Amino acid sequence: MYLATTGRPDAPPAPSGVRRRVPGTVLALGTVSLVTDVSSEMVTAVLPLYLVLGLGLSPLQFGLLDGLSNGATALVRLLGGATADRGGRHKAVGGSGYALSALSRLGLLLAGGATGWIAAAIGADRLGKGVRTAPRDALITLHSPPEDLGRAFGAHRAMDTTGALLGPLAAFALLWATADAYDAVFAVSFCVGTFGVLLWVLLVPGRARDPLAVPAPAPRPRGGLLSALRSPGYRRIVLCAGLLGAATIGDSFLYLLLQRRLDFDATWFPFLPLGAAAVFLLLAVPVGRLADRLGRRAPLLYGHGALLLAYGLLLTPLPDTVVLLGVLALLGLFYAATDGVLMALTGPFLTEGRQAGGLALVQTAQALARLGAAVAFGAVWTATGPETALVAALVALAAAVGCSARLLPRGLAAPAEPSERTA
Repeated sequence: MYLATTGRPDAPPAPSGVRRRVPGTVLALGTVSLVTDVSSEMVTAVLPLYLVLGLGLSPLQFGLLDGLSNGATALVRLLGGATADRGGRHKAVGGSGYALSALSRLGLLLAGGATGWIAAAIGADRLGKGVRTAPRDALITLHSPPEDLGRAFGAHRAMDTTGALLGPLAAFALLWATADAYDAVFAVSFCVGTFGVLLWVLLVPGRARDPLAVPAPAPRPRGGLLSALRSPGYRRIVLCAGLLGAATIGDSFLYLLLQRRLDFDATWFPFLPLGAAAVFLLLAVPVGRLADRLGRRAPLLYGHGALLLAYGLLLTPLPDTVVLLGVLALLGLFYAATDGVLMALTGPFLTEGRQAGGLALVQTAQALARLGAAVAFGAVWTATGPETALVAALVALAAAVGCSARLLPRGLAAPAEPSERTA
């Protein structure tokens, strides 16, 4: 069989000169993600305003809608990952997810302000993301040297974040040019998303073999996720993903808190994600490289520490400018140190035939936990006010980081297999 693992998930990199370039498949996947993120972030940037200020949803209603739309992807992530692993159908399954997300923009355009239809369209977008994420990340894992997974995921996330920068700019330009016509944003987002699907079909390879893999006579592993869960390190990663996700409130809530504190014109709201995205773009690759060199556990914990500081800044009496710049910078650092790093930490624990399903389980644990966090935060905000809700989130995140510091594996060996190889 072919294995995409290495003996030590947090092992130092191979000697210099060994395949240091980012693989072409990773760059192709990054290009698709860039275009798709332009489409999705155009909608994400304006959706809180559209729902809370435009349609009059309460923070609790918005929290329920935001949380349920993300939590609805849980089982779909697992199903998509397991389906992609069967026969190596990563491209077909991932492409269906991209197509569903593109069609959801058309649903927003046709909803006409009806909350139920808007909720359905948002849910379809999240379902599409749930279907595509694990197969896409599995392709990154399969086509990258294990010791360079942090670099590969960092490069992909940097390209993805470039789209996150361009999306809000496009949304703002459209709102300014059309006098706040949200339908124009949804229409352009649909066209860009469709282009992303076309790029996936044309650029992403199909059932290509891992160029790093070497054949061995052992049969393909059986047991799926149950077999992967026999690894203590992998089980701890899944548990910590859930713990940390349960104390992570959504970006939209942070942006709403910033808008509430600074009391700036709502027209400037789409610019808020740009600050965090710019920091993410600058730091994604350097943090990924650092994680490959020093181990992926510490950046993951420090990244959540940055989010903890962002929560704290919103509660301080510091000048508004300091709070604004500090929160956006810390939020960008949080994503740079956690998003791709978590997948890079998990990947070496999974043998071929289990990558998509194994990554999907980690993502599912995180998504379900964030569903609970969004609903709880919205409920506490509605009942007692935003300050009390933020203090509760800060305490919960501090506890989650402390527990994860004790639970996350410290370079434990990947699951033992007779044919396991060292990159």
